[in-house]
Amino acid sequence: MTAITVNPVLRVAPAAPAEAAAHFRAALAFHTDVSDVAAALAAGGDPGFVVVDSRSTEAWDQGHIPGAVHLPTALVREQAAHLLDRSVPVVTYCWGPGCNGAARAALALAELGYPVKEMLGGFEYWVREGLEFETWQGRERRAPDPLTAPADAGDCGC
Repeated sequence: MTAITVNPVLRVAPAAPAEAAAHFRAALAFHTDVSDVAAALAAGGDPGFVVVDSRSTEAWDQGHIPGAVHLPTALVREQAAHLLDRSVPVVTYCWGPGCNGAARAALALAELGYPVKEMLGGFEYWVREGLEFETWQGRERRAPDPLTAPADAGDCGC
């Protein structure tokens, strides 16, 4: 008898298409990304959501998304009602993929009754994609990192 070798990708079989569709539909209900947030904000007018930076004051001062509301994760329960309208969806962000502050802020907001999504990539990918950010000194923009954003196109085509 010859043993059948299965590669690591297929060691656990893919979910049935209907299960996969349900999973990915649900994931999109909980997450958005930097490019989609930037496109919605750049379209002008009311984007239909508010962006919340859940980092510390020191991090906020280092740079943040223009127009974002500063609401550190530790203060969500205490200050959300003073800063946010429960009828307006909230998009939270923190430093980047290695930080779960945006997820913790999103959880706290959801428990308070706010519709919420987490922005994948956080501030790190906002800056790496070459998007404008602001500090107390004004607005800045860095060249896009070609590992995170196309060098010669307006968007990634995702």
